[in-house]
Amino acid sequence: MKHIFRFIGSVFCLLISFSCNQGSEKIINNNAISSAHPLASLSGKKMFELNGNAFDAAVAAAFTLAVVEPSMSGIGGRLQAIYHDSDGKIGGVDASTQVPMNYKTTKEKHSFGYKTIGIPGVVAGLLKLHKNHGSLSLEKVMAPAIKHAEEGYRILPLESMRQQSAKTIFENFEGTRAHFLNKNGDSFQSGDLVVQKTLANTLKLISSNGKAGFYEGEIAKKMVDDIQSNGGILTLEDLKNYNALDSDVLQGKFEGTQVYALNLPSYGAITIQILQIMDHLSKSNSEELWSKQFDASTTLAYSYRNYQQNQDSLAKMLNYNQANTWAYKIKNDKLNLVVDKLKNNTEYWTASIGHTTHLTAADDQGNVVSLTQTIGPNMGSKVASKDLGFLYAVSLGGYLGEYKPGERSNSFISPTLFMKNKKLQLAIGAAGGNRIVTAITQVAHRYLSQKNDLNKSLFLPRIYPFEDTLWIEDHKEVKDLNAEIDPNLYPIKMIDQKARFGRVHAISYDSIAKTWVGAADPDWEGTVEYYSIY
Repeated sequence: MKHIFRFIGSVFCLLISFSCNQGSEKIINNNAISSAHPLASLSGKKMFELNGNAFDAAVAAAFTLAVVEPSMSGIGGRLQAIYHDSDGKIGGVDASTQVPMNYKTTKEKHSFGYKTIGIPGVVAGLLKLHKNHGSLSLEKVMAPAIKHAEEGYRILPLESMRQQSAKTIFENFEGTRAHFLNKNGDSFQSGDLVVQKTLANTLKLISSNGKAGFYEGEIAKKMVDDIQSNGGILTLEDLKNYNALDSDVLQGKFEGTQVYALNLPSYGAITIQILQIMDHLSKSNSEELWSKQFDASTTLAYSYRNYQQNQDSLAKMLNYNQANTWAYKIKNDKLNLVVDKLKNNTEYWTASIGHTTHLTAADDQGNVVSLTQTIGPNMGSKVASKDLGFLYAVSLGGYLGEYKPGERSNSFISPTLFMKNKKLQLAIGAAGGNRIVTAITQVAHRYLSQKNDLNKSLFLPRIYPFEDTLWIEDHKEVKDLNAEIDPNLYPIKMIDQKARFGRVHAISYDSIAKTWVGAADPDWEGTVEYYSIY
């Protein structure tokens, strides 16, 4: 008798569940991806067409970026990602480059070359995202990147320009010459077909063998043999022991939303700190006031960058009430900050060519990924192993500061999510070295506080405090939108250079149309792709 009642109860529950699902309204009607290269965005869209999710799309796009935008990122680099899954969980992946165990600090400094190479993290990070959250096979997800490497792609103007700027350094390294100069020894020109069969073979081994295909076996041995033969210190044990980790996710508040960003090695704490200070400052349509507020808030927050590892300092940075105290001092001109002189900071701070790449993907199930990857400065270490075909990141040599064996490289990378009532409002991230945090916070403020649409939020001018001067973006597209600040009363410098103030790729949610809305930075060559669900 008990079994009969149990059976009837089960049937009743199933009928209720079916009825509710039949009558429920779909929350999201499309999938979207925004990335720094059209082919990467199309790779993500292809995953949606195959019924893959946002994790599949993000990983496919990231591997594609490693092929078609090698000046900015690659499988020899590092990665940070934050995500929201369809179950409502928010998490992150730390795949930063790591210092080899036999590293010894020296007074000798290097900004490129074999001695700057640490343990790559991108492959482990992408495979962790895919293994834990993807729905398609790894072979399908990596297929677009392999195709573009094997069959070739047309190089875009800005990528060609960045590669040309590093040509004289490329000539010092056999592998780099082989893969990043043409048969005549010249840099690839805009529109050239670039074929990378060696890189395609490397990607195929990863596709077939997963993490072990990169961190062990044939690829690992070729990496170590080449690097050690040229004065580097990477070992097989370093590679085998490397793992992508779960990130420590930080939380703050801004404009009625919950802000989620990543703790070190990402600079999410500073992102939250700036936003929370701005949340307490008076709202105004004045671009002059907006610029001055961001100047003070950013300068204050950046002064804490060396204290993020201290738990008391971290707690202070994330405290919403403390943000109100700082905002009061800003309003009453009582900060009395001693400005850090950048001459005492790492080369990472002052690099003129913004580096790194960012992508954001979202699907109809509510999965969202905001992912940033980099190889350091333009073209990374400038070193590519001849038998493998990819560039390595700069991790050692003082470019990012000094680290001990086993430590991971910190950076301004800061993928960020904004939630309200458990629904994602905005997923955002940026490229551009020390302008990553300023780009993210200013675009988020333009969107959530000023109520501009997402594309306009990316288009409007940005600022960056440098020493005791406020730099203001001033290329021709945004020139007429700038704040009018008297340089005799407030130290400013107008910067007429595209992409100098970070490059943002973001996705927001339109609750009326029930769709994701993407935006790609207007100063870059990226695109947004959609795949509608009917």
